[in-house]
Amino acid sequence: MPKMPEDCTSMAEVREGVDATDRELVALLDRRFGYMRAAARIKPSREVVRDEDRKAAVITAARADAEARGLPAEEIAAIWETLVEASIAYELVEWDQLRD
Repeated sequence: MPKMPEDCTSMAEVREGVDATDRELVALLDRRFGYMRAAARIKPSREVVRDEDRKAAVITAARADAEARGLPAEEIAAIWETLVEASIAYELVEWDQLRD
């Protein structure tokens, strides 16, 4: 188990923590994309995959959460823009594959 950031005293410890966190983030993304597979299975038509209102709400929530945590909110919002667009693209592929 890597040290928490506030307990790190060397760059080796920092890098170990970053690497472990990156693995956790990929595991969380795997779960998130699982929800995209579920959405593709549930949504009745390809046209409802893209939901601009939902996209805006997700990005706004990420920005607000980042602000509350003292993180760079605009950069987090940009990451979420990319994440949501990648999720939509993935869901469209999944939707098509389920109906082929």
